[in-house]
Amino acid sequence: MPEEIELTEEESAMSAIHPDRLRKLEALRANGRDPFAHERWDRTCQLGEIREKHEVLVGTVVTVAGRVSSLRLPFLGLQDASGDGQVFVSKDDATAIQDYVKEFVDLGDFVGVEGEVFQTQKGDWAVRVTSLELIAKALRQPPFPKVYYKNGEKQVKGGLKDVEIRYRQRYVDLFVNRDAREVLRKRMQVTRAVREYLDSVDYLEVETPVLVMDATGAAARPFNTLHNAEKLEMHLRISLELPLKRLIVGGIEKVYEIGRVFRNEGVDSDHNPEFTLLELYEAYTNLEGMMDIVEKLFRHICNTVIGGDILTLPDGTELDFSKPWRRLPMLQGIEENSGGRIVRSELLDLESAKAALARVGGDPEKETTVGGIIEKLNEILTEPTLIQPTFITDFPYETSPLARKKPGEPHLTRRFECYIAGRETGNAFSEINDPLDQKERFENQAGQAAAGDEEAHPYDADYIRALEYGMPPTGGFGMGLDRVAMLFTGAQSIRDIIYFPLMRPENPPGSNPPGSARSSLCHPPSGQGG
Repeated sequence: MPEEIELTEEESAMSAIHPDRLRKLEALRANGRDPFAHERWDRTCQLGEIREKHEVLVGTVVTVAGRVSSLRLPFLGLQDASGDGQVFVSKDDATAIQDYVKEFVDLGDFVGVEGEVFQTQKGDWAVRVTSLELIAKALRQPPFPKVYYKNGEKQVKGGLKDVEIRYRQRYVDLFVNRDAREVLRKRMQVTRAVREYLDSVDYLEVETPVLVMDATGAAARPFNTLHNAEKLEMHLRISLELPLKRLIVGGIEKVYEIGRVFRNEGVDSDHNPEFTLLELYEAYTNLEGMMDIVEKLFRHICNTVIGGDILTLPDGTELDFSKPWRRLPMLQGIEENSGGRIVRSELLDLESAKAALARVGGDPEKETTVGGIIEKLNEILTEPTLIQPTFITDFPYETSPLARKKPGEPHLTRRFECYIAGRETGNAFSEINDPLDQKERFENQAGQAAAGDEEAHPYDADYIRALEYGMPPTGGFGMGLDRVAMLFTGAQSIRDIIYFPLMRPENPPGSNPPGSARSSLCHPPSGQGG
């Protein structure tokens, strides 16, 4: 026999259709008042408008609709997209309506109401009901919190707190938890602010293919698929980079795309295999030009979402986006944050670099190049210190196959990553426009792939051909919008700002496969996406 799953209280309450609610639906249908027969309900205002415009609306007959969020007759609490409101069903004036509510209406149902706006004895605003109709019936019990008063103080009990249910049944999370709605609303404000700024400085937004023959533009393992009609093995894109740079070759001098990309790797609080990426490219500019764009872009996002230049983190730290960002070379940052344990001269050959990495707690056996070790040292030593907005520059040649070499220091590249609040939030290059140099980089990556590196960049012959037609000096920048949204909402997990995050399939009802846990959140090892 399969092992019995022990359900939480919340799961038990939400696990099945409520038989009493089904009985009420059948009774309504038998009486010719099927709530699902309503195709529309015309509203004259939303609930939030009643509180905002009560001076104008008081005494006016309005038509509203919403989900029942509290049921304490004679009052029904309702919610719609604009916020919360309440309606008043008077026993004296509307006995039949109150009886109807008592018999048929439950928490979570949708009702349409007509009535007059008035002020209650406690000074709040409500609609005095003259007609009320069920327009959709909730057959499952919603986990609304219970609000009551004890010794004159407001108390809240219950609600939806189980993290797994919140992510899996996001539709419930959104109508029960106001904070969840606000976080996801701000997440989309970030995307809108990015578009507003880039459109204002004459960038052209474009769309490029999601299904690709070669997954290029990043060091990541792709998802694979098959085009049945053409019998072609294809991939979901891992980046937007090379198609956008082809457009630079084609004469579109300022271009960007906001699109979903897919990286077949692990999940953690900062990474999700499917995420939203912004990439932008501009002809006739360089890495410093991208720094200027990034500073202005983040300032615009902050002003749009927060309403000013200062972002206050959950721990009280203030980030001022009106100031220029610090620009810190990677090797300098490693020396500064190593406490004297590492000097730059150790990072010139593989064996001494491995020894340096081992001294600070890294695993040298996982790294095969000096450049990879330098990036790992940056991750261990420097990244946690980068609270204020900072550009880390001068990335190693081995880990930057699409970035221009730094003049005079060919083992480094003209690349930066930007860090805010200890998280990497973007990546930029002075782009390679020399087809011979790019061809050599691709060949080196092909060698790494042949040696077993699943994330090595594939050789893209068509992109080399595009560069051979000529590409002007170009700067490029990319950032994961989900991670930026985490910053501006204070979210601690990337799942909080994704409407429907990746979840493992639910177990069959009443069974628990051997070795499995109740939780179905995805938690494989960390990847590089998102």
